[in-house]
Amino acid sequence: MVLSNSLFDGSILGGSAQSAVPEGYVLRPLELGDYRKGFVDCLANLSVVGDITEDMFAERFGEMQRTGGSYYVVVIEDLAAQRIAASGTLLVERKMLHGCGTVGHIEDIVVASGQERKRFGQTIVTRLLAISAAVGCYKTILDCDDSNVAFYKKCGMTRRAVQMALYAPKQ
Repeated sequence: MVLSNSLFDGSILGGSAQSAVPEGYVLRPLELGDYRKGFVDCLANLSVVGDITEDMFAERFGEMQRTGGSYYVVVIEDLAAQRIAASGTLLVERKMLHGCGTVGHIEDIVVASGQERKRFGQTIVTRLLAISAAVGCYKTILDCDDSNVAFYKKCGMTRRAVQMALYAPKQ
């Protein structure tokens, strides 16, 4: 069961959120109807998405929504085209460390083809960092390729530690 059309309460974005995007665009939480607005197509600019049906999207949307404050997917919509122009995710991890604190993980920063050079990536990251602070995360981290380090430094982040990965074998 989906609780509402919006993944999370958009008031956490702050009153100045709209001023961060040009006229004709809106910055907002992911909505259930964004499947039809090309959200999955936008994600495909980042990595392999697979064949996601509208029902699969709705099921995952509901799962994310029911976690109650763990998933914050922010999108920028091109209102004229009714298409998703950019997106990013903040995942809030509940820890036992730091007095049962929380850590924000920024993931899946993507800008749709044809929407580049509008500072949408930086806008999304900046807004996710603000959400992370607003929900009380003691730190916010992300993994990126070396080629993206300069971009994330522009967003106020610093290089730290090393990323490691183990990918599951293809089925």
